[in-house]
Amino acid sequence: MCLISFQWQPNSQTPLVMVGNRDEFHARPARASQFWPDIPQLFAGQDLEAGGTWMGVTSDGRFAALTNVRLLPAPVEVNDADKISRGQLVLDYLSSQQLPSHYLEAIVKKAHFYEGFNLVVGNREECWYLGNRNQLGPQALQPGLYGLSNAQLNSPWPKTLYAKQALQNWLKQPDAQLYNLLKRRETYEQHLLPNTGIGEPFETLLSAPFIISPNYGTRACSGLQIHQSSIQWQEGIFNPQGELEQLVEQTLLPS
Repeated sequence: MCLISFQWQPNSQTPLVMVGNRDEFHARPARASQFWPDIPQLFAGQDLEAGGTWMGVTSDGRFAALTNVRLLPAPVEVNDADKISRGQLVLDYLSSQQLPSHYLEAIVKKAHFYEGFNLVVGNREECWYLGNRNQLGPQALQPGLYGLSNAQLNSPWPKTLYAKQALQNWLKQPDAQLYNLLKRRETYEQHLLPNTGIGEPFETLLSAPFIISPNYGTRACSGLQIHQSSIQWQEGIFNPQGELEQLVEQTLLPS
């Protein structure tokens, strides 16, 4: 995922509402969200190149999602052969029964083996955040509305502010199109954008919440609602022209 917004309200009937757009090279193979045959409780898409996933949920209410970070270089150089795919972070948490805090504490010890990431993990009682390009360590999140792109949690990038506002508006008047919430395709003016070292053309291209280009763009849009008694998942799969090719809708019930 490259853009996420979520509301965390653990003492409500819907502890989590999350929406996110996954941006990736169109040539990188992926599988649409489904139950994984080897991990029956897991519902998520799959990166078929490295085997992990970017956002997912389990039937018992565990959830995880990540974005990449492009602001700062890695503090420790690691050989390419030793690097671990960031998608493994989500998969490893969702396929385990570890507490969110315990899982993230273990990740801290090997965080330098991953490219820059932001990771959100939780269940119906807890929600935690970890980024490996800051010195903050795992953070337990308080109830509230959050936004996450390719910087730190709640960094005020235009697309992040847009995502938070879009979710806030949806929460006031929910409809069935949660997955399609972050659909703005217009870019932002350069003076509003960060300088992450990728050059003005790419900085502008990537400023759109929903990215369209021949080689790289928004390929999946996901909406997740974790209620106390059920879980609702939506995922739209999009082609390089930004056209919806497949819509996945699934309700998960406790086993």
